[in-house]
Formats: sequence, structure tokens, C-alpha cells
Amino acid sequence: MKTLRACFVTFLVAAGTYAAAPTLSSVLFAGQGSKAENAESAALKGFFGIQPIDAHIHIFKDDPELNALIERLDLRALNICVIDDRDPYGKGLEPQRTDVLKVRQSTRGRAAFCTTFSPYDFEEPGFSARAIRQLNQDFTNGAVAVKIYKVMGMEMKSKAGKWVMADDPAFEPIYQDIAAHNRTLVAHLGEPDSCWQAPNPASPDYDYYKEHLEEYAYAHPDWPSKAAILAARDHLVAVNPKLRVVGAHLGSMETNVDDIAQRLDRYPNFAVDMAARIPYFMLQPRDKVRAFLIKYQDRVLYATDLVVMPQAKTESALAEFRSTYERDWKFFSTSEIVEYMGHTYQGLALPRPVLKKLFHDNAVHWFPGILGRGQENARPANH
Repeated sequence: MKTLRACFVTFLVAAGTYAAAPTLSSVLFAGQGSKAENAESAALKGFFGIQPIDAHIHIFKDDPELNALIERLDLRALNICVIDDRDPYGKGLEPQRTDVLKVRQSTRGRAAFCTTFSPYDFEEPGFSARAIRQLNQDFTNGAVAVKIYKVMGMEMKSKAGKWVMADDPAFEPIYQDIAAHNRTLVAHLGEPDSCWQAPNPASPDYDYYKEHLEEYAYAHPDWPSKAAILAARDHLVAVNPKLRVVGAHLGSMETNVDDIAQRLDRYPNFAVDMAARIPYFMLQPRDKVRAFLIKYQDRVLYATDLVVMPQAKTESALAEFRSTYERDWKFFSTSEIVEYMGHTYQGLALPRPVLKKLFHDNAVHWFPGILGRGQENARPANH
């Protein structure tokens, strides 16, 4: 599912994380081997010691070895479905939903279910009622969140030729229903700034948009501006104060934490996950990012956007999970040097209480039920 991976895979490939996948035994028992393995194990030990929750992931393969790694890391995750009619696997809710529910069962609930709905027939009679019925059935089956996707604002048009934004009145009854069921809306709206900019080899997203012109706004000058898309998102959040909204990918405000801070100050029901955008923290001044994360330690969720498709190779997935979590933990928890795309960055060395919120507590708060039934201890959105 290429549209799910966005620029994240570009970062991983550039950083060389697809090389020499370890065996399952070396992943689970790294401390038994070489000094290098011992060092890696120490980093992962810190990660799983905090009971991590990856608040944005896409696992569609029920794989015993991957399940074992998730158990070994004491990892929980929000496992997200996405509907995108440009993607063969993502054209509809099925088979995604069935695959995600299998993963939830095989991981004993560690991979929580985030559902979605198709927005494409929003002008058809009875649209919102049908979507609500489907979502309510998914809530009954344990879904803790609902995803909306960037096709709102970057693909969909009305029959009259108008671009369809996330705050279109057709979707409002659905948002109200999500809030009434105490579920959370995950909003991936917009893309990185570079999506609207001329090709720049220095951009972290250069290779991705070079290969995916169908998603490159610069190549489609008729598309709405990013500012218009985010304004619609902000309006959605503002008119639904009882709805918890988590802006995926730093809320598409990745290049400047000040922009995120402005929204967090303005909307108490809004938070962001950092899925596929951690490199943008690295590109900004270290002290500024560190201060932001400390000040807004209740409003930012650790997330990766890792993807495992049904046909994925197990060893590649294991290597990707392990290297990603190890690198991210080093960056946030230590002052060590982390390498990304041939450049080096100093870790943030965040205080332990802040790490606990970013990697665990905030997901529990913003996604009631992510720990399983009987553990829904999150506060309402307008806390």
C-alpha cells in the first residue's frame, strides 16, 4: 500500500534499514550474541521497558514471528485502516478490516482496531446514515478510533466540481456520532510542505514524490493549497469540541513546531501523532524541539507509520520494526548521535516522565480502550 507509506519508506531505505534482516532468534535474544547485538539489545530494553504504544501503524499480516516480536517488546499499537480508491488493497474497508481483526486476535489485543469509512459517495442519499451504521457496528466489534484520509482535500470533488474538504457538512453527523461513542478521530489531512514545492533533492520527501507524481501537489497546480486543507481541518476541530481529534503526521505541520503549538493552544480537543515525521524534529533546532515536547508533553503521541502488507516478507518486517524502534528510542531518550539519511543528529534526552507520556500515557488518554476492555481510563475531549 504505497499511499500509506508516504515519505517514511524513503527515510528507511536511505538510512539502510532494509539490509541484512536478522533471524527471529537474533531479534528476540540479541543479548546472547556479539557486542553489537548487546548494544542494540540495551536500546530496545529501554524501549520495551516503558510499555510502548505505537499510535499509528498498519499491520495487515497475521504473522506468528511478528506477533512474537510485538509480545517481546511489550508493544501495543493502534492498527489503522485506510480507504483510498487509488490503492488496490485500500479501495474498500475489506479485506483490511478482516485482516486487522485477525491481527488483533493473534496479538491478544495488542494491536487495537482503528476503522474508517468510505467518503466517496458523500452526495448520495442516506450517506451519513450508512456510514454511521457501519461505524457503530465496528465500535461494537471493538474499534477505538476512526481514520479520515487526505483524499479529502487532495482528490475528491463534488458533482459540481468543487473540492471536498474534511469539514464538508455531509461528514458532520459522522463526527458527532464518533464523539457520542467516545471514540477518537485520526485525521491525516494534507501532506508535507514539500508536496506543494518544486523538486528539491535536499528534501526528505524528494524520492517519494519523484516516484509518486499522482500524490505530488506541485505537479497538480489545480489542487487546493495546503493552507486551505489545514483551515478546513481546524474548522472541523473547532466546531466539534467534544470530539477528540489526533492529527496524524504532526498534523501536517511538520516543519515548525510553533505551528503545532498554536493549534494545541487553540484547540484543547486536538493532539498530534509523530508518525513518519520524526525526521522533521531532527531538522529543527534541537533545543526548540525539546522545549516543545516538554511543554506539550500531554499532546504528542509516539507513532511510526510502519506498514506490513499481507505479502510482506517476515524477516524484512522484523528488521524494520527493530531498527525503527531502536533508533527512535535513542533519539528521544538519550543525547547520543543518531544518523539519518547520511546526517547526524543529537538525541533529545527527554526526562523520563515526558518519555512515559509520549510513548505510553498519551495514547491511553487520547484513545480510550486502546489497552483493552475495562481499561478505558481516558478523560473526555474537553478536559
